[in-house]
Amino acid sequence: MLDVAKLRLLRAVIATGSIRATATRLGYTPSAVSQQLAALQRDTGLRLFDRVGRGIEPTSAGRTLAGEAEQVFSALSALDGVADDLRAGRVGSLSIGYFASAGATWLPPVAAALQTEFPELRLDLRMTEQRDGLELPDIDLFVDAPGIEHAPHADVHPLVDDPFLAVVQATDPLAARGEVPLAELADRRWVDNDLQRGACRRVLLDACAEAGFSPQFAVETHDYRTAIPFVATGIGITVIPRLGIGDLPAGLTTVRLASPQPVRKIAVSVKKTVADHPAAVRALEVLQAVAGP
Repeated sequence: MLDVAKLRLLRAVIATGSIRATATRLGYTPSAVSQQLAALQRDTGLRLFDRVGRGIEPTSAGRTLAGEAEQVFSALSALDGVADDLRAGRVGSLSIGYFASAGATWLPPVAAALQTEFPELRLDLRMTEQRDGLELPDIDLFVDAPGIEHAPHADVHPLVDDPFLAVVQATDPLAARGEVPLAELADRRWVDNDLQRGACRRVLLDACAEAGFSPQFAVETHDYRTAIPFVATGIGITVIPRLGIGDLPAGLTTVRLASPQPVRKIAVSVKKTVADHPAAVRALEVLQAVAGP
């Protein structure tokens, strides 16, 4: 196992470019620094420095090792912060995962409430649109769908059913109708607006399949705010969950869909280890309030 103190010296020597300067800055003798670097070379089996004149020059391996060690030092710094919080009796930190449309709409009031009521709380907001391979945050907003496995160490709370709406030009014949069967969009050109493997896309395509067609995508984009202006050009329509629409540009409107109505189910998971944490309890309360009818 590599020694963290030696890695710190490696990083310092590369930053200063000099063993002597590093020794002076850190209160070591140059001989002690050289011995630690030599020991690190033996530990790794790598040549970390080359002699250049009366000085040294880091090798590619030395620079790479020092760069990768930054992750170690960042993790240690975070642990130091946790220890400081625990010693001072502070409430610590809370991580919240979100996807774009929920984050823009719901997280500002959540963050405001937590900062007001828990001013020393460290709030870590993480975009978790693609959840594969990511460590589950303490609280995670996500789109639930059949086939999604829920982590056994977290409690899942349904928040809201979010129906998809068609975004069309105000002059479109569909705009005058209160509700349109989904099958009537089969011959329309569509503007795609979602990640290829996202849960939202699956909900929409499954509903289209139930209505007997696959959308004809004329343009492919990967977010709602980009797709909407394409509708204004007349290229096609787009179908977006209500939460993701926001304020439409002039000349555009929405139409409800039916038979079937595509609906994404938004839920929030809370790790059982933080379920009783006062900040987590409050965050869930605010989410349920802002997501409610």
